[in-house]
Amino acid sequence: MISIAICDDDILDCCNIAENIRNIFEEMKKPFIIRQFNSGKKLLQAVEDFDIIFLDIIMNEVDGMETAQLLRNKTFDKILIFISSSRNYVFEAYDVEAFQYLLKPVDIGKLKSVITRALAKLEQNAKDFIIINKERQKQKILLQNIYFFEIKGRIIYVHGTEGMFYYYEQISVLEKTLQGKGFFRCHKSFLINLQYVNTYNSHEVILDNGERIAIAKRRYDSFCKEILEFMKKTGGSI
Repeated sequence: MISIAICDDDILDCCNIAENIRNIFEEMKKPFIIRQFNSGKKLLQAVEDFDIIFLDIIMNEVDGMETAQLLRNKTFDKILIFISSSRNYVFEAYDVEAFQYLLKPVDIGKLKSVITRALAKLEQNAKDFIIINKERQKQKILLQNIYFFEIKGRIIYVHGTEGMFYYYEQISVLEKTLQGKGFFRCHKSFLINLQYVNTYNSHEVILDNGERIAIAKRRYDSFCKEILEFMKKTGGSI
């Protein structure tokens, strides 16, 4: 069941978007549930764990961009799609890892295409995992829940959305396992999940959870290439 939230302070727009999304999901024969919100504040107060959020930007009180940032601060790591009447916030949308930026009035064909890609991403995220040896047992960990891996000797510390734990492994084995899965070794002691990169400079990366991770000087150029390529693959466009 795909859980969807639509947030727009224009009640008519909110209802129209909900109706279009409902028709698309019914046509695709995908199980879904939709909740509508008429303010960013009410969306932030919701207790549901949404898979996809459609969010207007120009709203009274808490605007869409601030709402999106607060959602990310609450570790919302699913799909965020902006729907706006203005092009002026496209670049800001990248700062909150928007999946897509759609202009009103939304073209139905474009909306269906975006939803199709969003569902594919959700499905892929559910499949992205690794198996580790922990306490003499095999354990599956979802990569979307991992902020970064920290290496100290032969101990791998896993820092994730649900806390931290450790297990024993060689860094070379872990790095090979994570190849092509959106992780980058920015320092000899750290493998970071690129999806959680918030800001960075030549000395460090700051993740969405506030963690500051050092970047080795010799790895900075490679990191810049990797993060830009990652953004191209996962980011949205008008």
